[in-house]
Amino acid sequence: MKILLVCTGNTCRSPMAEGILKRLLPDCDISSAGIATQDGLSASENALLAMSEIGIDISAHKSRRISGDDAQNSDLILCMTRGHKMFFNNVKGNTFTLGEFAGVDEEVSDPYGAELDEYRACRDQLQRLLEIIAEKIKTQE
Repeated sequence: MKILLVCTGNTCRSPMAEGILKRLLPDCDISSAGIATQDGLSASENALLAMSEIGIDISAHKSRRISGDDAQNSDLILCMTRGHKMFFNNVKGNTFTLGEFAGVDEEVSDPYGAELDEYRACRDQLQRLLEIIAEKIKTQE
């Protein structure tokens, strides 16, 4: 299964989500991208720190902008917010917010530029949602 995680800049939320989901679903092809970013940016320093606290290294991450092929070639697209989801026309019916796919009504706020505690809170929210999502995917396979 090919899963794409989407946020705005691909330096905070989606790289953290990618790291977590790769741990939870090691047999899936998991990547991330941003709607409004440039290619080649590193994950933010606080994203690196927050993830290292749970033993996940995202230091090799480089941002990339979403391409048309990404949407076409993904089995599942998971977005941080409803705004990100609206970017896709969802013709394949495979685009959801993380909260929506996990069965809860919540979005993942952008911690960009915030203190480390906000990154930790974002990481913990991602972990909680992605654990639900991973179990759902495992039961569908």
